[in-house]
Amino acid sequence: MLSKESPENRALIVGNGGIPALIGLLAYPDKKVQENTVTSLLNLSIDHGNKLLITKGGAIPLIIEILRNGSAEGQENSAATLFSLSMLDENKATIGTLGGIAPLVELLTNGTVRGKKDAATAIFNLILNQQNKVRATQAGIVPALMKVIDDRSLGMVDEALSIFLLLSSHPTCLGEIGTTPFVEKLVQLIKEGTPKNKECALSVLLELGSKKQTLLVHALRFGLHEHLSQIAKTGTSRAQRKANSLIQIAKKCY
Repeated sequence: MLSKESPENRALIVGNGGIPALIGLLAYPDKKVQENTVTSLLNLSIDHGNKLLITKGGAIPLIIEILRNGSAEGQENSAATLFSLSMLDENKATIGTLGGIAPLVELLTNGTVRGKKDAATAIFNLILNQQNKVRATQAGIVPALMKVIDDRSLGMVDEALSIFLLLSSHPTCLGEIGTTPFVEKLVQLIKEGTPKNKECALSVLLELGSKKQTLLVHALRFGLHEHLSQIAKTGTSRAQRKANSLIQIAKKCY
């Protein structure tokens, strides 16, 4: 808590060699110690300079190991720490290369609600790196996100769709995402979802349809057009723009 609340305390801890000492404890064979250590590093990583020190100290592979095998809270805070460290662009590639994507997908699939949210946040940031998009797809991110969308009690539909939007920009990922069942799911969200759900689903469908027109044909068969017309009039400003763009592309499908 000392490191979380006060910049002065963080500076004092770092100035007295706190980061190397904490990194040394990440491999300690006690899950509670690991949990407390990664939590402390998470709090210290709030500061940009500390992100660099934590990275240079060799913490990332040790944090990934806790993400794989630590306690539930240790896994959650490891995911949050990887997100924090991935704010440095070079760390996005490093985390992917060191195998950090697959355990994040595992946490998204089987973690606690908080674990799923921490995993989704980290994954979103990491797949801004193109190679990590492929790694995430190979690790099973698509079925994991489908489950998240289907479990409305999680309240993570928008987060899942935002990840899908990033993935759909990569040709390798597009092949796995661009399926008829997924298009039907998007149309259902456009029909029944919250205004934000509709906005996000439209964005994904526009990305898919602009790259693979047959997917938009399927969407039209599922009744997309009537919903587009309504959203173009009454949706959020962003949703209206997406709906109008889809209407223009759809005209080429008739």
